[in-house]
Amino acid sequence: MYEPHLYEPRTYRNGFNTGRFKSFTVQYRDTDLWVGIDPASFSEGMPEKLLSEMAILRNSLEDYIRRQPAFLTSHKPLELLPDASATIRMAGDAGFRTSTGPMAAVAGLFAWYAGEYLRNHFQIKEIVIENGGDFYLLLEKDLLMTIYAGSSPLSGRIGVVIPAVGSPWGVCTSSGTVGHSFSYGKADAVMVACESPLLADGWATSLANQVQSPADIPGVLSFSEQFDEIVSLVVICKDKVGIRGNFDTRVIKNSFVS
Repeated sequence: MYEPHLYEPRTYRNGFNTGRFKSFTVQYRDTDLWVGIDPASFSEGMPEKLLSEMAILRNSLEDYIRRQPAFLTSHKPLELLPDASATIRMAGDAGFRTSTGPMAAVAGLFAWYAGEYLRNHFQIKEIVIENGGDFYLLLEKDLLMTIYAGSSPLSGRIGVVIPAVGSPWGVCTSSGTVGHSFSYGKADAVMVACESPLLADGWATSLANQVQSPADIPGVLSFSEQFDEIVSLVVICKDKVGIRGNFDTRVIKNSFVS
């Protein structure tokens, strides 16, 4: 979930696989993306062109918030103004689907927009866009991601294999104990994978809101079964973990993205 004018050093990026991906960052106001491209597909013009696109999207978002301030503050689904743009409406629709405010999907929106822009304007085999722990993934081969869960003893010990088949994927994580984003819950990490990064972002926030203690994990897993778009789900709270979905999971010792 996005909140403006707050920034924490993203030291977890130090664990990203720089051998598999040629990387760069794109920063504009509160937008801070890590972009990984397979080295054979990388072009020197990518960073500048993507920065220009992110500036347009960011300015559009901020202009809309000035006209409807509740877009920024609402923690519940919000009816948008009739002239809301297609991208703004995507965030609003994700909010209705996941029972969250529209801003819960904005980090996923920026990751999706960046990934789709690169995919459609360059010949690229693999793309990883990371935006505050929310990912857009276009893969040529499977990718292992570990889940950072703050002070939980399970932090960095659970890995999810993101398959190349079916990508691009959205993989997003929310926490009630890590980072600055607001959560009603106390989960150390809730990771959700969907085809849409916006829905993954919204569901990560929504499901994390439901976890107050490890005892809530089975109920959250059961609740999530009714939503077909949730392809994979991992819930970590203290020393307990719940896993549901189609992606393989592994106990690992290190490496965030490999």
